[in-house]
Amino acid sequence: MKLTVLSIIAAGLFCSATASATEYIHRELLGNTLPTPGCALEAEATATALKSYNLTRFSKKFCQMQGYGWHIEEIKYNGNPVCTPCTGTNAGKSQCHLEDMAVVCKRIKPGTVGMLPGKS
Repeated sequence: MKLTVLSIIAAGLFCSATASATEYIHRELLGNTLPTPGCALEAEATATALKSYNLTRFSKKFCQMQGYGWHIEEIKYNGNPVCTPCTGTNAGKSQCHLEDMAVVCKRIKPGTVGMLPGKS
């Protein structure tokens, strides 16, 4: 009896997993990051702007700004590093940011996951 029940449950799980696929809505975005904190030599500031931590952080923010349920799928293009010279006591140093960073965001298409009321 236990074997029969387990095989029915396993067959039901397999069929439900293959019957409906999750569909996503995709959106491509371009955005600019914020400048690096503090002033540094241009090469260091550019390296800081291009760190994977910053890329992940800002791409995540770009997608979350689209609304509830939006997530990052991929970073298509890191963007162009643009540096602004600092003034005053930090003359000769720069702050850098990335312009035109391209990311692809995704969200689950409503109605493609889970059980819908009134549907079998």
